Amino acid sequence: MDKRDKLNSEQLEELSRQLETLTRGTAEIVPEEQLANKLAGSIASGVPLKIKLGLDPSAPDIHVGHTVVLHKLRQFQQFGHRVQLLIGDFTGRIGDPTGKSETRKQLTEEDVQRNAATYKEQIFKILDPDRTEVVYNSEWLAPMTFADVVSLAAKVTVARMLERDDFTKRYASGQPISIHEFFYPLMQGYDSVALETDVELGGTDQKFNLLMGRMLQKEYGKETQAAIMMPLLEGLDGVQKMSKSLGNYIGINEEPKEIYGKAMSVPDELMLKYYELSTDINEGLAELKRGLADGSVHPRDAKMKLAFTFVRMYHGEEAAKEAEHHFVTVFQQRSLPDEIEEFEIPAAEIDNGSIRLVKLLLASRLQPSGAEARRTIQGGGVKINEEKITDPNAVISVNNGDIVQVGKRKFIRLKV
Repeated sequence: MDKRDKLNSEQLEELSRQLETLTRGTAEIVPEEQLANKLAGSIASGVPLKIKLGLDPSAPDIHVGHTVVLHKLRQFQQFGHRVQLLIGDFTGRIGDPTGKSETRKQLTEEDVQRNAATYKEQIFKILDPDRTEVVYNSEWLAPMTFADVVSLAAKVTVARMLERDDFTKRYASGQPISIHEFFYPLMQGYDSVALETDVELGGTDQKFNLLMGRMLQKEYGKETQAAIMMPLLEGLDGVQKMSKSLGNYIGINEEPKEIYGKAMSVPDELMLKYYELSTDINEGLAELKRGLADGSVHPRDAKMKLAFTFVRMYHGEEAAKEAEHHFVTVFQQRSLPDEIEEFEIPAAEIDNGSIRLVKLLLASRLQPSGAEARRTIQGGGVKINEEKITDPNAVISVNNGDIVQVGKRKFIRLKV
């Protein structure tokens, strides 16, 4: 039944408004007609739709690429719909095999709970907590008996599972696929059954899992959900999907100056995509596109606005102004920052007034590991008093007031 037929002119106008916003920037909607029908039913009844996002808490930090679906969820909330933020504390112990060429390491319960807590803290920088229900799938998956699991597994064939691109490639190349990995899409799909979800969101790489939810809802006699796939955001390299492991990411919990500086390295051709998918700016994008095309807007200015927006969204207006001032001072005027953090080297680390450069970078936390420190030094990313050091085995003299710089954005002033 087409619920749009029962709407009056005012309600039809509201439906058109919601569809225009909610479909903007999406990669695929399955099926789009069903989404329109669900929205029409919600408008007619006044009952909000239940919009699900499943999170597998395998890593504690959220980056800008993750926020693409979060901004779409926020749009649903602005129209009065409710978000089901599903923390996969049970499925997280298996690990989503999507896009993986080998079996994922299973997380401990402690890992999952710690990561889930960090997720929630960051996610509410975007989502409205009053319109968000946080649920854990251990609530219905943990009590299942083995008979329940067998019954669930009987609803899907092995051939259907092997339609997944990652499983197909691993099977064809003779790489192992553990039986428990087949249960990940089954459990994620069953989450939609348990929650009676109306619409589920995910990236394009999650299409199989989202459609599994539709299939299982039908098998269990439920109304099927619509699935919305959002584009994957390329990282700062302009090629690969944004990923912490690839180092091409902007973390929303990073320091304001780091976020600003990283955003300034977004490739010009991706700027508009970043604006549309990962910021809260909805107005003026058409004018920005025209300005960049006809040369009336300089790409640097557009990028500075993007960088300012990211910092403002996650750290506030004042932090954004400070980060912009820092960038202009250090990079456009080629001078040192106004304020540089002092680092006092522990006396035990100094030998005859000297210290190994790698040891200094680790002690000051300018680098996370010795291997990373050596790579950065060899790549020309470390300077002492504006002088580049490229020998990873370098031993440097320690003097009060020396400025150590790593990359373009990290500075410390030594104190002995």
